[in-house]
Amino acid sequence: MMSTKTMSSALISVFSKDGLAPIVKKLNDLNVTIYSTGGTEKFIKDLGIDVVPVEDVTSYPSILGGRVKTLHPKVFGGILNRQNNDGDIAELAEFEIPQIDLVIVDLYPFEKTVASGADHQDIIEKIDIGGISLIRAAAKNYTDVTCVSSVEDYAEFLELLETKNGETTEDDRKRFAAKAFNVSSHYDTAIFNYFNENHEEAALKISETNGKILRYGENPHQKGFFFGDFDAMFTKLHGKELSYNNLLDVDAAVNLILEFKNEDPTFAILKHNNACGFAQRNTIHQAYVDALAGDPVSAFGGILIANTEIDKDTAKEIHKLFCEVVIAPSFSNEALEILKGKKNRILLILNDVELPKTTVRTCLNGVLVQERDAKTDSLDDLKTVTSTSPTQSELEDLIFASKLCKHTKSNTIVLAKNKQLCASGTGQTSRVDALNQAIHKAKSFNFDLKGAVMASDAFFPFPDCVEIADKAGIKAVIQPGGSIKDELSINYCNDNDVAMVFTGTRHFKH
Repeated sequence: MMSTKTMSSALISVFSKDGLAPIVKKLNDLNVTIYSTGGTEKFIKDLGIDVVPVEDVTSYPSILGGRVKTLHPKVFGGILNRQNNDGDIAELAEFEIPQIDLVIVDLYPFEKTVASGADHQDIIEKIDIGGISLIRAAAKNYTDVTCVSSVEDYAEFLELLETKNGETTEDDRKRFAAKAFNVSSHYDTAIFNYFNENHEEAALKISETNGKILRYGENPHQKGFFFGDFDAMFTKLHGKELSYNNLLDVDAAVNLILEFKNEDPTFAILKHNNACGFAQRNTIHQAYVDALAGDPVSAFGGILIANTEIDKDTAKEIHKLFCEVVIAPSFSNEALEILKGKKNRILLILNDVELPKTTVRTCLNGVLVQERDAKTDSLDDLKTVTSTSPTQSELEDLIFASKLCKHTKSNTIVLAKNKQLCASGTGQTSRVDALNQAIHKAKSFNFDLKGAVMASDAFFPFPDCVEIADKAGIKAVIQPGGSIKDELSINYCNDNDVAMVFTGTRHFKH
């Protein structure tokens, strides 16, 4: 078997014609016989290039509204025959099957059709049958056939035609075969996930074709990769490449700020996936100043995110701080020029993109999958369980703190006042430790906790936390409730004029 082959025939059947013309013209220059169908056939004829209709080969027209065009032994025999197998070659001659050396196919846009909100029947019609079969056949027989399976590969293939004049090596064909199976497996995954959107089948299919090699992983001795459409999520305006750790912090920042979408100007500063500064104010400038006051020490090297445009005054303040990433829906021109003053500072515009509905993480020798925690506590969810009711301003702070608590590592306690994060205790093995950590931190930055509120991500099994909080000056508490010893905490609050509300929803974040 010769490793290098010269193409003499091609089957071309594509949905998108973008970038196809130069390839067709080059194939014609190389005297390659071209077979085609339907719209692709017309496209080639309109270029003034000879093309053989597939119907002339199969003696069958396109039927069932175009659902069946290329599904025929004379087509697939031409692709799947082994050119070094005497029996295969004899059968080609016996049944008048043309040899096909090149297959160029792209698939119906199934994912784009789903994303467009099309109705179910339109989506079903975008499940490609003939195209996916041609791709698999040509890729399987890569030792003899070249398979070009995506518009994204046209430029590479055209360069190969121009530099090698229609010759391909087995390495060339194998490389294109790998691309083809990547296309086909991704396509089938998208179809399965559409049909299994309600998770009736306990099966996990993940396919990401946009992969990026990171500088390293969590630490320099670890390799790191990101798979996803980062450019759909963000518009990058400036700065160095994001690291593995940057991406984790950016993910945490985005999930948190989306809880405050379309609310008053809100600013968050995150470090190691947790908010160390957070505030909501009448202006984004004041929101940033008050967020930074929450913990100016931890803010060094942090991730900054706003829910509204960052203006010139805010940018001036941010520019004084060393920070890795700044994210906002937009930046004023003046703000952008100021923030670009640090060449490595990463500036991102957060686009309006829906996040995945499930979360996935490795566990043991497999993976854990769960629905995203899409529940946001609201005033309607609150049940006052104490004789003292929270004031209106306390209710607003309680919801503010609860949203923040949801996005902080468990065990966690969040202390807030006047829609400003005073401090939080994060990732502690004891909720009492989390509370003591938060109180100590708040006092170290001179916060007066009198009139502050406390949020907990889970219930209190004992009254110790409400007692510690009360003695620190906190007079309103929000927690899920649900402990068999809830009454102990409720009784303490009643005896000490502390208001407490239950949400009925736990927000663990491990």
